[in-house]
Amino acid sequence: MNSFFVLLGIESWKPVIGALLLPPVPFLVLVLFGARLLLPRRGLGWLVILFAVVVLWLSACSGAARGLSQLLLPPPAALSFDRVRELRAEAVAKKPLAIVILGGGTEPFAPEYGVSSLTSLSLERLRYGVWLASQTGAPMAFSGGSGWAQADSTPEARIAGKIAAEEFGRPIKWIEDDSRDTRENAARTLALLKPAGINHIVLVTNGWHMGRALRAFVEAAGPDIQIEAAPMGLARRLETPTLAWMPSSDGFREVREILREVVGKFAGA
Repeated sequence: MNSFFVLLGIESWKPVIGALLLPPVPFLVLVLFGARLLLPRRGLGWLVILFAVVVLWLSACSGAARGLSQLLLPPPAALSFDRVRELRAEAVAKKPLAIVILGGGTEPFAPEYGVSSLTSLSLERLRYGVWLASQTGAPMAFSGGSGWAQADSTPEARIAGKIAAEEFGRPIKWIEDDSRDTRENAARTLALLKPAGINHIVLVTNGWHMGRALRAFVEAAGPDIQIEAAPMGLARRLETPTLAWMPSSDGFREVREILREVVGKFAGA
């Protein structure tokens, strides 16, 4: 599907198509369809409307998000402290190792800072990547351009580089600022790292995104480069079962992220 968009030269349509495929749009269309059926087939119309209302409710529940994540996008385990110590030993031994952080979005202009900034999602990934770099001593790379939905904004990797150096005190060695999706993250980042002789990449992104990211990097890297998952954002909120199945803004966001990832995985993006 991704190659189909590329073939037609409509890659910039991907954010719009994604928004139409994700909640609440399909379920709202289903409500309208059910309402249309009320006149000729009253029973079926009410059944369709009831189903649409139920899935709309579930699409905003954190409990549904966790269930979908475990079923469709089970994340790999977090790096253990023992594994982090092993990575530190590799870095101390001057082995060609790099920590690669994938971007998760930008704020084109943050008035409180007076400049562009990262979204909370991207900042969390950067924070974990910086933490891994401080614990292991391995150099970092950050991958992220302007994205299809914000073509004229400052590239994400440049924003991340400034934050890493000025706020975390840890400069990023490789800045990849041309990619617009996960496949381009992989291809363009590897093009930067291969000349440096890097043969072991520790990949940082959210757990629900890791499956697609690993696939893209493994396909682009070939057999000579080891790609190791370092998922983050795996913590679960402490909430009662009742609250987990009550609609919330966080639940809606989580369900959309997971379903967006499933669509991206199916489309080969």
